[in-house]
Amino acid sequence: MSEFIADPSDRGLRRLAAGTLLVAFRGTTAPEWVLRDLENGLGGVTLFGFNVADPAQLSGLTARLREAGEPVISLDEEGGDVTRLDYHVGSPYPGNAALGAVDDVELTRRVYRSIGDDLARCGVNLDMAPSADVNTADDNPVIGTRSFGPDTALVARHTVAAVHGLQAAGVAACVKHFPGHGATRQDSHLEIPLVDASLELLRERELVPFRAAIDAGTRSIMTAHVRVPALTGTTPATLSAAALTVLLRGELGYDGVIVSDALDMKAVTDTYGLAGGSVLSLAAGTDLLCLGPLPTEDDVRRIITEIVAAVGDGRLPLARLEAAAERVARLRAWFGTSQTGQAEKNVIGLAAARRAVSLTGSASPLVDPLVVEVDTPPTIAVGDVPWGFAPLLPQAEVVRVKPETADVPGILERATGRSLVVVVKDAHRYEASKSVVSALLAARPDATVVEMGLPIWRPEGVTYLATYGAARANAQAAAELLGV
Repeated sequence: MSEFIADPSDRGLRRLAAGTLLVAFRGTTAPEWVLRDLENGLGGVTLFGFNVADPAQLSGLTARLREAGEPVISLDEEGGDVTRLDYHVGSPYPGNAALGAVDDVELTRRVYRSIGDDLARCGVNLDMAPSADVNTADDNPVIGTRSFGPDTALVARHTVAAVHGLQAAGVAACVKHFPGHGATRQDSHLEIPLVDASLELLRERELVPFRAAIDAGTRSIMTAHVRVPALTGTTPATLSAAALTVLLRGELGYDGVIVSDALDMKAVTDTYGLAGGSVLSLAAGTDLLCLGPLPTEDDVRRIITEIVAAVGDGRLPLARLEAAAERVARLRAWFGTSQTGQAEKNVIGLAAARRAVSLTGSASPLVDPLVVEVDTPPTIAVGDVPWGFAPLLPQAEVVRVKPETADVPGILERATGRSLVVVVKDAHRYEASKSVVSALLAARPDATVVEMGLPIWRPEGVTYLATYGAARANAQAAAELLGV
């Protein structure tokens, strides 16, 4: 361990502290403070949908960022519901639940290779994907279709395929959310979720995909803001040395970059504060701190100052910052080591979605169809990404209703003499949605139900389509099956 007396004015120490940060900013051009901080050693940026207008703009933005430094340029591009490249129109790729439903690892590899090619051409070098969470909680509010499924072995083999696909394009995979977010019933954007599992169960279930990803050579792993009492006590894993240093580094033997989940989430900030949580996460073993979309330039300054102060008062060993810098340097040296190819997204995304969609019952030809989409509130992880059939069924009348205020008699009257298609998204999680669907089916048992989330709740005796996701590719595949 290095012996060091911290001086807040020491540029070398401040540069080490800045090198651990992935900052965010609003808009489609880089602010001057971000460019200046990149010149002074800032680790990099995390981009969101509000940073992306189109591929040409994104390419220009990332080129400008690289002119200022050697940034890690990251975003969440999972395919399916979680997309940043296609935030304004919906992803051309199905997500993990659809790929898991097909269970063709070569298909998963090709989809993620195509996503990687798209990212590489736009100058993005780290994708915060895939989700390796084993989704064992049906009502999980934050994972759901982002998981390959509830089966440990299936999730493991598709996680490996995704890692291979992304990294063949020269884009680092960031497998998430360690040590597993799939058994939670709370959203870590809002509180600290609980994973009530013994260490034995954790090793048999949650950790299996992460072991597989490590063996496959994933360049980075993202932490989860979950508490696992048997492992972390009351502390979220992002801030737990038992989770990150003892388990991930020690037992699993991982020596790549550890990236925190967004530290502006309430699971961290409500208890530890942004700057305090940043120091605790670094001390626990994190190498790069994803700050999320909320922190400002002033917040970044305060975080850097707090990291420097923590080195000075012994809360954070200088050796911990040096180890983080060394791992991130290795990651930067790896970037771009593979050549990008011709993206298959116009072929492979739709082909995968077509293979995933399933039909129960018979899809009769639709007559002057009325398509009723039962609205579902967006989650924080997904954001307000468009979903549904509106641009894909030009011959149908498509209406969006809120389940709490839906006029069921009015809908039924409007559907008289017409085919009725009812579209839901994760209906199993919303009693109001189930009530609307049930009321419509009581009067119109001939209606078709389309589930664009997880097909957990299935009304009996009706024609039922499951898409395993609400991406644009999923909707197009379902529209084709409906024959409109």
